[in-house]
Amino acid sequence: MSFELPQLPHAYDALEPHIDARTMEIHHSKHHNGYTTKLNAAIDGTDLAGKSIEDICTGMDMSNKAVRNNGGGYYNHNQFWTAMSPNGGGTPSGDLAAAIDSAFGSFDEFKAAFSSAAGTRFGSGWAWLCVKDGKLEVCSSANQDNPLMPGIGCGGAPILGLDVWEHAYYLNYQNRRPDYIAAFFNVINWDEISTRFAAVI
Repeated sequence: MSFELPQLPHAYDALEPHIDARTMEIHHSKHHNGYTTKLNAAIDGTDLAGKSIEDICTGMDMSNKAVRNNGGGYYNHNQFWTAMSPNGGGTPSGDLAAAIDSAFGSFDEFKAAFSSAAGTRFGSGWAWLCVKDGKLEVCSSANQDNPLMPGIGCGGAPILGLDVWEHAYYLNYQNRRPDYIAAFFNVINWDEISTRFAAVI
């Protein structure tokens, strides 16, 4: 059974002005589609065929660059699209809000920590909010690595990821990554992140 490119939960232009339609279209139909196609080719005929993407990531042979890069790209983008909503933004509530306050002191302090992780990731990569040992942590990973993979120095169950590859923002924000990071907070789907949090806590 091969992996399929998921449909977006909203139109390409639904996140404007924060994320523009052309970037969304290229990011989804070209980049994510490319990871999907190359992942299927990399696992075809191997013992990874038929495994879930989560199992592939957690059991990753980090020397297998084709599976590592494309499997990570596939998983990370699956999470990314559904973490955003045209009705997103604001702040979380309930158990997730309490966990953020416990781990970081306040939502604003969490936002600062997450923005720093995204802004200081050298080159291409991701910033993550993870659940580790029952607590929330912020970290970042290079390229298409993610916290499910072994030995990347950023572990736990990822519940929110921000793509800081230039293809995610350059058409609209050029080299202004901090502006893109700030805009992301206007579209975060906190209901979805809360559901992910509840599933792993």
